[in-house]
Amino acid sequence: MSDHGIFGPRSVTWRVMGEPILLVGGFRALLMQGLHPRAMRGVLQNSALMDPQEAWSRFVRTTEFVRVRTYGTRAEVERAGRRVRKIHAKLTANDPDTGVTFRLDEPEALRWVHVGEVDSYLSVARRAGVGLSDAEADTFVDEWRRAAEVVGLAADSVPGSVAELRDYIEAQRPGLRFVPEAAHPLRLSLNAPLPRLLTPLKPVMPALTLLAFATLPRWARRLYGLPATPVGDLWATATLRTLHTGIGLVPGQVRYSPAARRAHRLMAA
Repeated sequence: MSDHGIFGPRSVTWRVMGEPILLVGGFRALLMQGLHPRAMRGVLQNSALMDPQEAWSRFVRTTEFVRVRTYGTRAEVERAGRRVRKIHAKLTANDPDTGVTFRLDEPEALRWVHVGEVDSYLSVARRAGVGLSDAEADTFVDEWRRAAEVVGLAADSVPGSVAELRDYIEAQRPGLRFVPEAAHPLRLSLNAPLPRLLTPLKPVMPALTLLAFATLPRWARRLYGLPATPVGDLWATATLRTLHTGIGLVPGQVRYSPAARRAHRLMAA
């Protein structure tokens, strides 16, 4: 096929996103999202996080959306984006701080979610040892402007380089906090709402969540009420590198998803 979607075999995104270690980046992205009061309240007021069926269904839908957006054809990406935009446009939440009811597709919250996702994938990939030069990291951020358009944001309204990404996050910090009505993710991981077939994975959830927390910036860990020291940074980086190296010993046919294997074949060609 000549339609390789919004990224394609020449993109940095295809080279990065197929790595299994990016699962940690996905968890980190959720933790970043959780520090934006409106983004977090939008989730809390429109989903049953502790209902195993609801939580698992939401996870499956989100995972499929990320897969389609990354590897799908342009038509598949547009269908997925249209569905997400339609859902967001219908849902509302209330901000108890101001008494204002807001829609889930308001640009400010969507932009923070986008930036948290891009920053998380890039940070985890580089710290884990996925080879990326500074120029390639900038390219990755710029490529994800296309992903922002899928959820309804204007491409030029989101950062297009690592420096712009950092500047945006720094500018948002005064308005970030963990809302009191939300359950702490680390405590939540101790009673992770998994379907019965995945119950054997429950013991690893706290460790995975702890690693995701450790990869956050120190200021973000403090907002969650957790210790934030240079030692924690070193532990997170060392753990990511060890996991990425160990996973690299697994044969590619097992290590990579079918979509990622197809992407690798196209990149090689």
